[in-house]
Amino acid sequence: MCGITGFVNKKDNKDKIIKKMADKIAHRGPDGEGYYINDNVALAHRRLSIIDLSTGSQPMFNANKDLVIVFNGEIYNYLEIKDELKKDGYKFLNKSDTEVIINGYKKWGKKVVDHLRGMYAFAIYDIDKDELFMARDKWGIKPLYYAKFNDTFMFASEIKALLEHPDFKKELNEDILSAYLCFNSCPTEETFFKGVYRLEPGHTLFYKNGNITIEKFFQIDIEPKEQDWDKMVNDIREAMDNSVKYHQISDVEVGSFLSSGIDSSYLVSLARPDKTYTVGYKNKKYDEISYAKDLTDKLKIHNKSKEITKEEYVNNFEKIIYYMDEPLADPSAIALYFVAQIASKDVKVVMSGEGADEFFGGYGTYLEDIKQNWYMKIPYFLRHTAYLLTKPFGDVRGFNFVYRRGQHLEDYNIGLGRVFRDEDARKIVKLKNQIHTRDIVAPLYLDYKGKDSTSKRQVIDYYYWLVKDFLHAVDRNTMMFSLEARTPFLDDKVYEVARHLPFNAKINNVTTKPALREAAKSVIPNESYKKKKLGFPVPLREWIREDDLYNKIRVEFESDNANKFFKQDKILKLLELHKNKKKDTYKKVWTIYTFLVWYRIYFN
Repeated sequence: MCGITGFVNKKDNKDKIIKKMADKIAHRGPDGEGYYINDNVALAHRRLSIIDLSTGSQPMFNANKDLVIVFNGEIYNYLEIKDELKKDGYKFLNKSDTEVIINGYKKWGKKVVDHLRGMYAFAIYDIDKDELFMARDKWGIKPLYYAKFNDTFMFASEIKALLEHPDFKKELNEDILSAYLCFNSCPTEETFFKGVYRLEPGHTLFYKNGNITIEKFFQIDIEPKEQDWDKMVNDIREAMDNSVKYHQISDVEVGSFLSSGIDSSYLVSLARPDKTYTVGYKNKKYDEISYAKDLTDKLKIHNKSKEITKEEYVNNFEKIIYYMDEPLADPSAIALYFVAQIASKDVKVVMSGEGADEFFGGYGTYLEDIKQNWYMKIPYFLRHTAYLLTKPFGDVRGFNFVYRRGQHLEDYNIGLGRVFRDEDARKIVKLKNQIHTRDIVAPLYLDYKGKDSTSKRQVIDYYYWLVKDFLHAVDRNTMMFSLEARTPFLDDKVYEVARHLPFNAKINNVTTKPALREAAKSVIPNESYKKKKLGFPVPLREWIREDDLYNKIRVEFESDNANKFFKQDKILKLLELHKNKKKDTYKKVWTIYTFLVWYRIYFN
């Protein structure tokens, strides 16, 4: 796991510029740094040594020295690919997985990505042809950003590296502010920095002669099939066992994050790592430590835990937001900082349970397709009429399901984490020309036209909740401490099983992801396999009502920055409603506050 950055232009002083860019992401790779510079390109790599500790330094050349690569990630099937390439006469000079990618590119060209099992973001420069090829893994685990300013094309693992280039023009992308308030993260391909784009999961980028060509090589395809229950459960067991074994390939010790739910409990029960890590709070409603300790005691492995205080959470918030690059208002993203911090003192690699809910149907919203099925039998025009009547009360318990189910899924569902409705966000944002969330998700819904509603929910949650929220938070919080996070649920073998699961394997009248729970039941020694998901929750609802945090937020809401973007009377009203327990608005308050803190850090 590492940090990569680079740029293409024909200007001088490349050595000083690329060094400054690489230094900005030194936290991603404290074990070494390397550079490749010629008249046309500058590449940099910050290394965190995991595999081939002695000879895996980058930038790395192929044997003919006509290709050079910078790579961030892990390729778990690199030994199999290496054997295949050796039979074709390709030479290997070290034991790293990086060399497999560059030789694979020599043989297969851009199709090399079809052979890779793992997580990755890489750039390969063809020295003779003066062309750059980049790719991001199909699951979106590893980040990769790019931009073009003047005649300079630049890329990096984190946006903060791009800001160091003298051609970079720092400007706020104002058009997505209200959409951010709805999603609680940046939902578009273009980031909050105007002109800076994220390479989306499963995409490649080719740059030559000033032209950018982007191609999609993978998109999740859910094809439910009726199957024998026992065989289905056994297939899940075999795929998970295989994935966990591959994700433990390392020349350093591998630990694991551990919450109280099935996902991380399943990973830990399969892998039996010596060390696990958990965070919680004094408020037992949000505590997962006791459940994690019960599991590790039964498995006879170690668990290190930490109780997070309000003061620690608030005092570290601004630093964490800086490392995020963009505003991310998910409270659990901050909790990840603390579990990564304690893990980094012992290990360089941890496993984490992201992806299970999206692949196996783990969110409570999916239960609507069963529990509200009776309502969906009512003719649409009647349900839509009820929606129009209840529209002003769409956030009120008892009315919200009438509000949702009186619309087509495509018109209201943007994923699990919706905070504001579009109309409410635009009422408090002063800026014009705001993108509607429906337009953001529309292309994905079009791709899945004709699929059942549960499958549509899964892919929307995957790309707009998991990738842009959870995986973003996991990458930044772990790499902040030079810690590599691996996600065994996000694996080719697991996906192939999960994508064919029928409806009854994902949800039933009793629970979510019943098939996964049944598979996990055979190895988890306590009752975590049937426990409702918590996932490092945060008592932020209560904290915002306490004077110290309330006053801190109020100062931000009364600032000149707030006045620039928001109608201050309306956002202050949201804060007061929550403070006085008249309405639960903490998510809305926190989403606004997060943006204002981020803006102050990066633009003031």
